[in-house]
Amino acid sequence: MKRNQAFEILSRATNPHDAKVVIENTTNFSAIKIWLITRALKKGVPVAKIIHQKWFYGLKFYTNRYTLDPRPDTETLVSAVISDCKSDLKPTILDLGTGTGCIIAALVKNIPGATGLATDISRKALRIAHKNMLNLGIINKVKLSRKNFNYSGIFNTQFDIIVSNPPYIPYGDKRVNLGAHYDPKLALYTKNDGLSSYEEIAKNALHWIKTGGKIYLEIGEGQKLKVKKIFTQKGWTFDRAEKDLAGIDRVLVFQK
Repeated sequence: MKRNQAFEILSRATNPHDAKVVIENTTNFSAIKIWLITRALKKGVPVAKIIHQKWFYGLKFYTNRYTLDPRPDTETLVSAVISDCKSDLKPTILDLGTGTGCIIAALVKNIPGATGLATDISRKALRIAHKNMLNLGIINKVKLSRKNFNYSGIFNTQFDIIVSNPPYIPYGDKRVNLGAHYDPKLALYTKNDGLSSYEEIAKNALHWIKTGGKIYLEIGEGQKLKVKKIFTQKGWTFDRAEKDLAGIDRVLVFQK
């Protein structure tokens, strides 16, 4: 099958922009390959899950069904950290729930001297993060470890900065779009109306961060006041909120 024929078929299954992205990242235009891609698009599979790549903060990441696709909203978190880092800091950064590794990678690539520890409970997600650190040439700057954030004694060192985009969607939330059905549920949903992860992090991360250090958290729409209360009640000092491009409070910053 010719390239233009494949594009016409895919355009009928999705919009022309997504069809073009798929075509530009596909080398096999066999009839069976195009049929499989068409079927996936009609089912609502995100383009990133089909071509196994997504750009984030100017960097290309491998992604699959075991990780969340990097999203533009999360770039708000990365920008907030970078804006706070002085040129001589050379921070140590802890990434809780790293997934593809997009947050820690973007930070290490953009903050001179930064090093990090990326953690996730999913072994399969950590394999993807490892692949991305290798591809980006920073495997010597970012260590990876299978950890959860529900126990305070899991690290024997403290960090300058902690970042996290934890699960924050309540079970049964009807606002979840179709594409999210192809993301790992472990990375999306949590108990207590979407607040369980923040409760665990607020309590335990005090042991993992240096005095004066900051934690940067992505939050869901409408969660600002509840998450702020959770952290301040545990002794954190609220620093600020950052809005995403849609004007939604997307990132909260606290200081120890």
